Amino acid sequence: CALRAALGAARFDVGLVCAGNALMQRLNGAYRRCPEPTDVLSFPFHQVAAGELPRPRCRDEYNLGDIFLGVEYIHQQCRETGERFDDVLTVTAAHGLCHLLGYRHDTRAEWEQV
Repeated sequence: CALRAALGAARFDVGLVCAGNALMQRLNGAYRRCPEPTDVLSFPFHQVAAGELPRPRCRDEYNLGDIFLGVEYIHQQCRETGERFDDVLTVTAAHGLCHLLGYRHDTRAEWEQV
């Protein structure tokens, strides 16, 4: 909620799903052709340029999309790295929200922007 507000997107809805490795693997395989579990997958409702907000025409379109957090995967990574689960989960959710707002990280410059 605070992150959406900071990005000027407080009036938009976001779906947030906490998922295990099996679901994340299925989704990653189906949508990214990478049948491995992962930490986050984002499914935008609108296609927008990086940093731009959608321009909904009606109330039903005030939706940024859905973020799937691979909580089992994140927990496993935290055990390996010693990072705090809550901290990593927060950063990962923010990363997913950036994708809903059009940010990508196919290049080094894009990665730094995210």
